[in-house]
Amino acid sequence: MTTTEQPASLISTLPGHYYTDPQVFALEQAHVFEDMWFCAVRSSDLPTPGSFKKVQVGRESVLVVRSRDGGLRAFLNICRHRGAQICTEDSGAVKRAFQCPYHAWTYDLEGKLIAAPNLTKMPDIDRVEYGLVPVHLREWLGYAWVCLATEPPSFEDDVMGAIVERLGDLESIDRWELDSLTVGRRITYDVKANWKLIIENFMECYHCATIHPELTEVLPEFADGYAAQFFVGHGAEFGEEVQGFTVDGTEGFGKLPGVAEDQDRRYYAITVRPTVFVNLVPDHVIFHRMFPVAEDRTIVECDWLYSRDVVDSGKDVSRSVELFHRVNEQDFEACERTQPAMSSRAYANGGVLVPSEHHIGAFHEWLTQRLSG
Repeated sequence: MTTTEQPASLISTLPGHYYTDPQVFALEQAHVFEDMWFCAVRSSDLPTPGSFKKVQVGRESVLVVRSRDGGLRAFLNICRHRGAQICTEDSGAVKRAFQCPYHAWTYDLEGKLIAAPNLTKMPDIDRVEYGLVPVHLREWLGYAWVCLATEPPSFEDDVMGAIVERLGDLESIDRWELDSLTVGRRITYDVKANWKLIIENFMECYHCATIHPELTEVLPEFADGYAAQFFVGHGAEFGEEVQGFTVDGTEGFGKLPGVAEDQDRRYYAITVRPTVFVNLVPDHVIFHRMFPVAEDRTIVECDWLYSRDVVDSGKDVSRSVELFHRVNEQDFEACERTQPAMSSRAYANGGVLVPSEHHIGAFHEWLTQRLSG
């Protein structure tokens, strides 16, 4: 077989095994999902003390709970006695405490061991020391972010810094007041593809003219393969005849109060490593959280966030939901078509990125550095 030198306009992708190898996925669980800040749950999903949600973060089951003081706490979902899972349900509420279904060790909402069979006969047991193992938690943008690392990385650098890198400052996203918005619709997608294929797809728009006819009608510059989310501060402008970010381009709900005039009629897309996409439009926000569960399967939970007035009044959000729901389905179908090829001999050495995709190479460099560290 003859080989030719690769033209300068093309750069190589990761080799195919990065998307199919369980050992690579295990490294990603340890060095990416478990060592970084991971967006776990919408804070408003836990409205009252005792509300909880079980979240898989890498190889660990994490319990996020609303405590008695109204704050959120996170713990490893593991009983300190013999290791049974404390909560087997994905979400729910308890009155005052969590009880292990195996031997009835019982923990309060702050994680302290408060009861167990014959516990009073074991006065040497420190009830805090043998409480649930805490997990670092920060709330921002209306979401709870957790980190399993003993010494978590800087939240300001890694999470807030991703917003600054894309928008230029934090003030820009503050104008959307995400923590005050309400979930108008949530759709969960079970995508049979590696999480990196989804990330890479989101980072480029070379495919937009091919598979996103509705999106390119609303955002005409995307038809040229322009990756708006790569350029600092740039928002893709709505088409001249487009009134709102809806499936048919008709009017939406009016600009959110804090959104600046120069941000009106524009779309901003942000990637927060490792597993979050944020999409900002004048009247709502689309917030994706990915939960990689295997080398070839990823759960994506997508929230459409609107002002409380829009949701409480019962206004029909279906036209704006439908636009990005179609985009999601089109993207995820493309990723699922790509996944089988990752194990093909044709992709053993990877593929190539054209100039409008070259910035994906920085993501690949970042990942390989983390996995080798």
